[in-house]
Amino acid sequence: MDVETERLLLRRWRVGDAALFAAINADPEVMRWIGRGHVLGRGLSDDLIARFEREWDDRGFGLWAVALRDDPGVLLGFCGLTVPMFLPAVLPAVEVGWRFAREAWGVGYATEAARAALAFAFEEHDMREVITIIDPANDRSLRVAEKLGMSPRPDRIHPATGRRLTVLGISPGELQ
Repeated sequence: MDVETERLLLRRWRVGDAALFAAINADPEVMRWIGRGHVLGRGLSDDLIARFEREWDDRGFGLWAVALRDDPGVLLGFCGLTVPMFLPAVLPAVEVGWRFAREAWGVGYATEAARAALAFAFEEHDMREVITIIDPANDRSLRVAEKLGMSPRPDRIHPATGRRLTVLGISPGELQ
């Protein structure tokens, strides 16, 4: 299921997205706050797309490829819903997540896409709460969560890195 916003198209992944997504994942600044902060090679990047698509097939939601509405072939990044299996302390939970190419930062795309993903969660899947998990030093993502109206939940420790993670959540009716 595709979702359109004022400027964006949130769509399922296409074969042509793989090279563009690999370039996003190869940028150290993009990956700075993800896991251990390591860039991903093409193989791991392709594996992520396959995982995203499996989640769509298995759960009826997942992480969309995000493109400009007027130019749907140009991948900006991803946004959508996922189950944060890497952090068992928050399960069962659904997370809204996003990752965008550096060139797409600072213009409100993450907020616009995440708002649409949350509306999809609440309206199409009747979810009671959606969380986001952010490294506390990632000011950009924290601002996105704040603009959405997300509020603090208990912090957690990343089991692989030992680093503290900020957890925020939102329920239907709180979305800004």
